[in-house]
Amino acid sequence: MELNLKNPLIFLDLETTGLNIVSDRIVEITILKVFPGGKEEVKTYRVNPEMPIDPKATAVHGITDEDVKDCPTFKELAQTLVNEFEGCDFAGFNSNKFDFPMLAEEFLRANVDFDLKKRKFVDVQVIFHKMEQRTLSAAYKLYCNKELVDAHSSKADTYATYEVLQAQLDKYQGKKFVDAAGNTSEPITNDIDFLSKFSAHNSNVDFIGRIIYNEKGVEVFNFGKYKGMPVVDVLKKDPSYYSWMMNGDFPQYTKNVLTKIKLREFQK
Repeated sequence: MELNLKNPLIFLDLETTGLNIVSDRIVEITILKVFPGGKEEVKTYRVNPEMPIDPKATAVHGITDEDVKDCPTFKELAQTLVNEFEGCDFAGFNSNKFDFPMLAEEFLRANVDFDLKKRKFVDVQVIFHKMEQRTLSAAYKLYCNKELVDAHSSKADTYATYEVLQAQLDKYQGKKFVDAAGNTSEPITNDIDFLSKFSAHNSNVDFIGRIIYNEKGVEVFNFGKYKGMPVVDVLKKDPSYYSWMMNGDFPQYTKNVLTKIKLREFQK
């Protein structure tokens, strides 16, 4: 099914030095831009991560330190990517938990002002797991009846994700999702606004969901001893918690969100 797009939709996949969003770096990014009407453009960038690639990561994606030693750094590529991303929405596979948080951290490290949170995101894996439960290779086989060749190369995974989303819409358009509590979603539609909301894990304030909006639209912590408590209340009750988070192993984006909430309340 051709996607019903208001804005260009970028499917992306990252290969990285490892799986830690805070300390690891991007080594390859593939961008498949699908325009309203179906036109496609694909680009792959290799990136010098300025740090060693974990051998376990190389075993998965096949990219070595030697392969990227002469490639541009993310900071050198950042403005090119901003230009590519302008006016676009985004899609990926497990992207809400990994690719988009990692990308946001890289932009912050490069001191490039590009707020991904202003965009819409479709996580094809979430749709898959809600409706079927499995992996990208299994999703590709189930929805497209194809074997995923070169799995874990960013280009192969990016194209597979695009095809899976199209096939998901063919299969599920008009159907409703019923969760474990018996709550029923609106019928699935070929609309990026709907798909972005449907494929969200939580109503996240930051990318990785350490701070989320509760049912009343209030920012609350989603981890630790203050889980479920409003951020504003915690900062008033335990001011040292802010310092603990700012000095802790949290993504810079999460720290920025926390600081904005703190400053907003201070200015009231």
